[in-house]
Amino acid sequence: MTTAISPITSDDIVLDRRSKELRKMIVRTIEAGKRGHVGAAFSVVEILRVLYDDVLKFDAQNPRWPERDRCILSKGHGCIALYVLLAEKGFFPEAELWKFCASDGILGGHPEFGKVPGVEASTGSLGHGLSFGVGFALNAKLEGEKHRVFVIVGDGECSEGSIWEAALCAAKHHLSQLTVLVDYNKQQTYGTIAEVQGLEPLKEKWASFGFAVREVNGHDIDELRDALRNVPFDSSKPSVIICHTVKGKGTSLTERNLAWHHKSKVSETEVASLFASLDAE
Repeated sequence: MTTAISPITSDDIVLDRRSKELRKMIVRTIEAGKRGHVGAAFSVVEILRVLYDDVLKFDAQNPRWPERDRCILSKGHGCIALYVLLAEKGFFPEAELWKFCASDGILGGHPEFGKVPGVEASTGSLGHGLSFGVGFALNAKLEGEKHRVFVIVGDGECSEGSIWEAALCAAKHHLSQLTVLVDYNKQQTYGTIAEVQGLEPLKEKWASFGFAVREVNGHDIDELRDALRNVPFDSSKPSVIICHTVKGKGTSLTERNLAWHHKSKVSETEVASLFASLDAE
């Protein structure tokens, strides 16, 4: 029997100017490095945008400020979107974007703690970021600290057993300071989530693991803001926001096109096509 996917759809969202400009910055970064995970970066733009514009407490001039909120991009291959937001907020000069994957730069193909200001954990080995987040949130609870922890995980990543071990621990300790955001774009490296390892019923799974759950359109700024401004959804539980997104959202060239999951050699023609497609949408 096939379980129905949530009716929430992201196809009808028209991207505003800011979302398009952030994607153009991602393309410029890819142009500089001649490589990158385009699909993963495009699908999390709105999630990261709302977090850094409206939700997180941080001090870009003091990235280790003790009272800051912690944000972990567990799906580290989507890091170019994170880099663009961090540069925009002043964690490091924009010029670092143009040295993406260069030997004299600080920005690699996955985020690296201790090297990139604003990065809370080295991620990209999928399934680890939520465990980091649980540790941060548990420490905050034990120390009586008020900062919050946000962890962005991929849907393919949710096939990792470590995700569910961390979820059990978070619920056991009633970590209401922890919020998980699932980038549910329904695709991973080589196929759809349903083909590789189905996750449905995803909402019920998280609820059964002790989380308070909400589903949103992951490209709808207002829905994301409303959800994130209202966490925790239950003062005795960790929260999860299932963000229904489109892999490669933003251009007809990249949307749901697994050829753009990762490219190790991006040509000038492809870059020009990406810019043209963003302008045309």
